[in-house]
Amino acid sequence: MANLNVHIPSLKLGDGNQIPMLGYGTGTSWYKRGDDSKIDRALVEAAKTAIKLGYTYLDGAEVYGTESELGLAIEESKVPQSDLFIVTKVLPNIADIPAALQASLQKLKVDYVDLYLIHSQWFPGTDIAGASDADIQKAWAAMEQVKELGLAKSIGVSNFLPKQLDAVMATAKVKPVLNQIEFHPYLQHMSSGLLEWHKKHGVATAAYGPLTPIVRGDTKDGELPAYLKSLASKYAVSEGEILLRWCIDQDIVPVTTSSKEQRLSNYLRAMTFKLTPAEVQEIKSLGDKKHFRAFWPTKFDANDRS
Repeated sequence: MANLNVHIPSLKLGDGNQIPMLGYGTGTSWYKRGDDSKIDRALVEAAKTAIKLGYTYLDGAEVYGTESELGLAIEESKVPQSDLFIVTKVLPNIADIPAALQASLQKLKVDYVDLYLIHSQWFPGTDIAGASDADIQKAWAAMEQVKELGLAKSIGVSNFLPKQLDAVMATAKVKPVLNQIEFHPYLQHMSSGLLEWHKKHGVATAAYGPLTPIVRGDTKDGELPAYLKSLASKYAVSEGEILLRWCIDQDIVPVTTSSKEQRLSNYLRAMTFKLTPAEVQEIKSLGDKKHFRAFWPTKFDANDRS
């Protein structure tokens, strides 16, 4: 078991708030595809375990159907909200963002969230091209409203490309502090210039699916897996911790999940070492030889191959 006293550092956001550099997510395998009114106690217990181990960044979303479980975990853990960093996302109820956030807060059993995100560019009723600039700008104005009301300390987006980010910035009074995207060595967004856009405008990057190269069977061939294994041996950690550290060493915040306490504990070992600049670059180079998108592939690949 990893040392429970491992400290997770924070990254300063553009508005001055700070986000922990490792998040615990309640999407992917926890995602509810049917009736979301029934409480999944396995998720409640897993989230409580994450909190016990020292994870403070807790990531949810309206569409996951898991906000109630996350709320119970927070309540039953008896950890003050001020010691946590709670994130949720809006969609499909984008037409009334203040009401959507109020509903999320009720499920989460909190008075505010630390970070509220627009979950994607594909609003209800839009085609594969995504929402129009005008619709994105209208939604962002509502995001600014909930921040002004104190219901969200920080606001941002998820799954946005430079085109949608430009639309936000064209009318924003408050710029997004973060864009949460699928990011791993096989999906580095080089051709779109997305990460360069983030850096230019002071927008932080959070990564979901950071372990894709080791958890998806269709990504385990090629040179990268062997190199990850060699680094894991060097640092006496797993390939998963190498991938998490690879993100952290680039100031990218990884969000991961597991139902297994040992695995969640082991992930914290990513805080105990640093990759060399040459190792970070080698992972980039080997990963760039393969393109693989694990989430939203048909929609994104019609607009962005990076």
